[in-house]
Amino acid sequence: MNQTAPQGRNEKERVICQAALKIIKEKGYHRARISDIAREAGISYGLVYHYFRNKADLFDMILRQWWEGLFQLMEEIDQKEQDPAEKLKQLILYFFDTYQADPERVNVFITEISRSTANLTQGRLNYFKECMSRMKGLIQEGQASGTFRSDLNPRYLTYIFLGAIETFLSAMVLEDQKIKGDAQKARIADTILEVFLNGAGNPGERS
Repeated sequence: MNQTAPQGRNEKERVICQAALKIIKEKGYHRARISDIAREAGISYGLVYHYFRNKADLFDMILRQWWEGLFQLMEEIDQKEQDPAEKLKQLILYFFDTYQADPERVNVFITEISRSTANLTQGRLNYFKECMSRMKGLIQEGQASGTFRSDLNPRYLTYIFLGAIETFLSAMVLEDQKIKGDAQKARIADTILEVFLNGAGNPGERS
């Protein structure tokens, strides 16, 4: 009994979170109601409150899942003896893998957090700060190895790199574009990385 109870709770939380993502995508965070989420999840209104204190608590769970997945990848990347450019490519693919597998989660993140300050509490802002700090560390690693230019501020490079990913994802979310397959995903990752590393200028015109 004790072994299966946590699994049952985790599954119920997953169902509620997926229902919340769908409702928040359709109605927006502020118009989404717990009753709507419960109906979508196929459970009673009161049962949602058995797992979450309120809508904000549920929303924070959704965001925490997003950030924890990203931070786990960053920790794994940090421990690898790997070319810094390849590490950046893995991060790009993480975002687009998530969009391919769970587009509603990325939609909610972009529309309700990344491109909106209304829902950005201090706790949620701290996730962004931690992401920036970890990303800056990867950039500095690349600068130290000579892969990235050392004459540029690593904080600025962090903004440019993450900004490119966020803008690309935002365009896809707002236009409701889907990832058509792994080949398209690889082309997107290669394009972002190529422009970040080498710029968009034509090499033949630089001489």
